[in-house]
Amino acid sequence: MGNACLMATAQDLNGFWKGSLTMQGCFPKNFIELQISMSGGASGGDSYHYQDVNNYVKKKFRGTYDSVLKKLNIQEGMVTTYHIPFHCQICVKNFDLAYSKDGNVETLKGMWKGKVRETEADCRGGTIVLTRIKESAFKEVPEVKVDTGLIRLDFYDNAEIDGDSITVLVNKQVVISNQRLSARPITMQVKVDLNNTFHEIEMVAENLGSIPPNTAILIITAGTMHYRLFLTSSETKTAMIRFVYDPDAALVAETTR
Repeated sequence: MGNACLMATAQDLNGFWKGSLTMQGCFPKNFIELQISMSGGASGGDSYHYQDVNNYVKKKFRGTYDSVLKKLNIQEGMVTTYHIPFHCQICVKNFDLAYSKDGNVETLKGMWKGKVRETEADCRGGTIVLTRIKESAFKEVPEVKVDTGLIRLDFYDNAEIDGDSITVLVNKQVVISNQRLSARPITMQVKVDLNNTFHEIEMVAENLGSIPPNTAILIITAGTMHYRLFLTSSETKTAMIRFVYDPDAALVAETTR
């Protein structure tokens, strides 16, 4: 009987949670996404405080969960990457959340507080409400986590060679201009380390070839590790990849469309 009660109170919080929080900051809308991974009563994962997928702060977090009280405490830690206006400050937050379920809607609700990164200045805490979602808001922008080193990128045309041409930008700066994709790679290198923790690679379609849309295969080589990404771009949509320095992670490639 005791085991049955324990199972009934335990909750699986693994997955994606999206919500908003009361905060006076540089974003007109303050969304938050928690990517939670549970192991027993401990939790970890990534948090995104964002306006949209191009304006955000990403941090690692650790936490604990009391399955009897259905209380989750999360403490943000290392800032892994960010894209925010230069005048903005990053707030490292602590969340005290309570789990509830109403029908099929699961909610984490509570309070947050925090301090401006690397200071003792308070961020003016407030309330926060999140609901479980099926997929991340950032799913269209794959992130490749690397520990350190020089990464080689090789762009090839995908499947049939049909005359696709691309321009490639690194952190909004053009590094490859209007080059045609083929069976031979267009090659570039990116350095990711403690001094260069974030790089955003963008592929822009200069034409659509004879078989739209403009498609490419990107082979990523980091040391002895090799990974493959499939990229699609058009006249109205670019393909984007982000490389993020993560001292705890081996190279992990996410495959997009």
